[in-house]
Amino acid sequence: MTSLRKTLLFLTGLLCLNTGLAADTLRDDVSALYDEKLRDLFLFFHQNPELSTMEHQTSARLADELESLGYSVHRSVGGTGIVALLENGEGPLVMFRADMDGLPVEEKSGLSYASRAKQVDPNGNEVFVMHACGHDVHITSLVGTAQIMAARRDEWQGTLMLIGQPAEERVMGAAAMRADNLWERFGQPDYAMAFHVTSAMPTGILGASVDSPYSGADTVDIYITGVGAHGASPHRGVDPIVLGSQIVMGLQTVVSRTLPPRRPGVITVGAFHSGTKHNIISDAAHLQLTVRSESAEDRTLLLDGIRRVAENMGRVAGLPEELLPRVVVSDESVPPTLNDRMLTERIMTLWNDHFGEGVLFSGERLGMGAEDFPLFTVNPYIPSLYFAVGGTPPEDFAREQAGGEPVPSHHSPLFKVEPTASVTLGVEASVTALLDLLNQ
Repeated sequence: MTSLRKTLLFLTGLLCLNTGLAADTLRDDVSALYDEKLRDLFLFFHQNPELSTMEHQTSARLADELESLGYSVHRSVGGTGIVALLENGEGPLVMFRADMDGLPVEEKSGLSYASRAKQVDPNGNEVFVMHACGHDVHITSLVGTAQIMAARRDEWQGTLMLIGQPAEERVMGAAAMRADNLWERFGQPDYAMAFHVTSAMPTGILGASVDSPYSGADTVDIYITGVGAHGASPHRGVDPIVLGSQIVMGLQTVVSRTLPPRRPGVITVGAFHSGTKHNIISDAAHLQLTVRSESAEDRTLLLDGIRRVAENMGRVAGLPEELLPRVVVSDESVPPTLNDRMLTERIMTLWNDHFGEGVLFSGERLGMGAEDFPLFTVNPYIPSLYFAVGGTPPEDFAREQAGGEPVPSHHSPLFKVEPTASVTLGVEASVTALLDLLNQ
């Protein structure tokens, strides 16, 4: 063996040894931080959830935690949003976002620390509130990431921007922060990142995709005007319930007969409101839809298809042109979340090196959930990575496979994740990626 080859093998072994030591040191630091601080912080956030746009206590606690770590914290950005900056010399500006709102759900998880919080919603109704989507994990991990990054300032250069975002569940928060001149006030990031804990993946596993981890979503209303009549004389009216039912059934063909077979899309009618009594034919009906797509082109095809079905079913029912069903697309719309391919491949390689092969989820994406994170990254374009952190212990999946209790889905009253594994992996994966991006 030549002396050069011996030297290369020695250096390669030394590099692997140092990488392993660095990974172990970071893991130990995160674990110690969880025991010292993050466990109690998670319990606070979990037991004190707040509804979208009303996250006053959550925002204040998150801002106080980041301020205590030396970050320059700006509150009330786009409502209850916060922006925390840590400047550390010349280098890129990298943004990491965590959403912080809860849902109007009564928690029935059986956990000893289950939420019993209530809040008056925007309609004046007192409702139970629960972190039924894991946002408590996100903001707890953000604080952990902030503390580790502040403690390791000698390992990176640039500016770290941490965002506590309100109202993700109503896809309003990112838009509100952008409308409050987010980039103009604090700088446009060179890179943007975020993660979501998921009960659909085992703890210890990360999920990342080089294409679209989340779909685009539109909220659509169809308003139907009929002609009221007595239930015993249907020929005297135009029944909006029958017409609405025909529209619902007609919509089932839009995806299958409008989109190419290998392009996914979803049209779901989530609510159908009409009528007041058994023997009265109403004069109006209201359908509420959610529409999911993977591109601007497919979105247009689906929305046009919905209008075509609704209006022409009205013509079939004999309605005059001025009374045809009216299709309204809400402002609560978001484009697909698209990961930047080069950035994603770079960080996936990094995570494989840091955590070891097998850390990345290898299953297929099954749902078409949506996010408002792309409202930060689409216009102007910012290279971004949105990833997933597993939140359910593997033994829970094994129990489900054996016919036992199923793993609860997000937004369920039964939803729960294992906080220790979720928060610590979220912090370690985030810090690993940020150190790499801030070391250019």
